[in-house]
Amino acid sequence: MITAVVMIETEASLIPEAAQAIANIPGIAEVYSVTGEVSLIAIAKVRRHEDLAGVIADRVSKTTGVLSTETFIAFQTYSAQDLDRAYDVGLGD
Repeated sequence: MITAVVMIETEASLIPEAAQAIANIPGIAEVYSVTGEVSLIAIAKVRRHEDLAGVIADRVSKTTGVLSTETFIAFQTYSAQDLDRAYDVGLGD
């Protein structure tokens, strides 16, 4: 699974509508409204790198209210649970 983090700038008056429309796009796992330099952050999860173009360039960027996007493709995923399991391997109580 390929994961990408998409920073999305929208028209301020259309943030809720754009967020909901983006959340309904197949391949988008989550959408967050955030503070800072962008309006929304979306998490895309697709099977192939080629699928990102369809999700982001063809769908997210063309959503009503979206002004611009910037995409970051994840190389490795880390979570607290994964790290806890890694440190627990071979250790006794």
